[in-house]
Amino acid sequence: MMASVMDDDDERSPLLRSSDPGFIVETQQELKSRWWSIRVMYLTMFLSSVGFSIVVTSIWPYLQKIDPSADTSFLGWVIASYSLGQMVASPLFGLWSNHRPKREPLVVSISILIAASCLYAYVHVPSSHNKYYMLVARALVGFGSGNVAVVRSYVAGATSLSERTSAMANISAFQALGFILGPAFQAVFTLIGEIGVTFKAIDLQLNMYTAPSLMGAFLGIVNIILIFAIFREHRVDDHGRHIGSINYEPEGTDTANDSEEPVDQIAIVSSNILFFIILFVFAIFETISTPLTMDMYAWTRTQAVFYNGIILAAIGIESIIVFITVKIVSKKTGERMLLLGGLVTIWVGFFILLPWGKQYPSIQWRDIQNTTKHNSSFLVSTSGNHTIEPTGCPATQSWCFYTPIIHLAQYITSDILIGLGYPACMVMCYTLYSKIIGPKPQGVYMGWLTAAGSAARTLGPVFVSESYTHLGPRWTFGMICGIVASSLLHLVAVYKRLIAFSVRYGKIQQ
Repeated sequence: MMASVMDDDDERSPLLRSSDPGFIVETQQELKSRWWSIRVMYLTMFLSSVGFSIVVTSIWPYLQKIDPSADTSFLGWVIASYSLGQMVASPLFGLWSNHRPKREPLVVSISILIAASCLYAYVHVPSSHNKYYMLVARALVGFGSGNVAVVRSYVAGATSLSERTSAMANISAFQALGFILGPAFQAVFTLIGEIGVTFKAIDLQLNMYTAPSLMGAFLGIVNIILIFAIFREHRVDDHGRHIGSINYEPEGTDTANDSEEPVDQIAIVSSNILFFIILFVFAIFETISTPLTMDMYAWTRTQAVFYNGIILAAIGIESIIVFITVKIVSKKTGERMLLLGGLVTIWVGFFILLPWGKQYPSIQWRDIQNTTKHNSSFLVSTSGNHTIEPTGCPATQSWCFYTPIIHLAQYITSDILIGLGYPACMVMCYTLYSKIIGPKPQGVYMGWLTAAGSAARTLGPVFVSESYTHLGPRWTFGMICGIVASSLLHLVAVYKRLIAFSVRYGKIQQ
């Protein structure tokens, strides 16, 4: 039975006929199987982002609790370790998916993520070097999240050119939903408190720091079950016609490559550079949010985790609205113009974060005063029989004495603008990249793009932890503005080359 042609961007009604009368592109059964498989990939992307975001606002206070020797520089390495693991794994899983059924790398990667999430819940157990165990746990979570390349390559290969922008926007929306619910779950888990409940039989402390990672492990198990139960592999060309895949081969389909023309390597490299910069600056923004607000507004650890969890959740909601909007706006403006506009918005967002005025942050004297006590899991100032968590900008950061405060209104406004520009840039980068590759196998290409993003998430936290600690927010955000400005110039230079493979070789009119 054949269906009528519906809106190209409606994922429930892709094209079922080709331009040739009587030629069936896909049956209703194939259509249903293809889109249910794509939806499982949406869920996998969601869980991948949850694995990162569900603990991102609590890593710093958790690190301080399990190992007082850890400083903000080491925090940068802990956060970066996730992306370093993902950077190593993405090309490997992408190559694997090009030659074997995609179910294999998906199940293996999620299994690694589950094991690493459990390890994160136990990093408090060793008697020493706890910060290094946390480093290893986050690196393995990142390695398991290297399946992002497999997910995006599958969706790119399972959608026609007209469906691609919508599907990529949907993937990014589920990724954003993970970023929403991750910090939101963490904010809810603060109700458990830092002590929580201890299960001595298995030596597990269930508290506001460990509960989120254990929840991530549970969701990973659900994801594996769905991959075995629902996921089937499909591959279509730019027109929506089924072509051969590892475990799906419709009768009468020519499995030969549709085109022997080469991919534009300059466009590929440029897309990776732009994607690196976009992820680099957003990783900086994620990393610095908790230390910045603790320094600027004298928030406690619990307050910083709770408030930033709410803020990141709000940014996630904003991002989903952007993902829905770009599917409509891109029809009129095109992907390249939206990418340009998104970068401009990000630049304005970081420019607003530059400190100004004559109000300075409260100074935290805990490392200087003689009343400081160092014999517990926290650095605290003592007063009688009570312990008080020190708050404010640490006196050991010399810039705290001469750098004006970043007002809360500045911080919130910047959050809104970055939350507007980042999702638009991310969707457009992925969409343009998949279209530039065209009918070629996309596993390795997507692996390199994911690796570029992971490298950005590795270097971004390290860069900001060092620059923020030693130079302060003025120099840090000033340098970021310069980096984003350079990416705008690069985009303008390669603007005409960022076009779809089929358009470049005249197979489809733009």
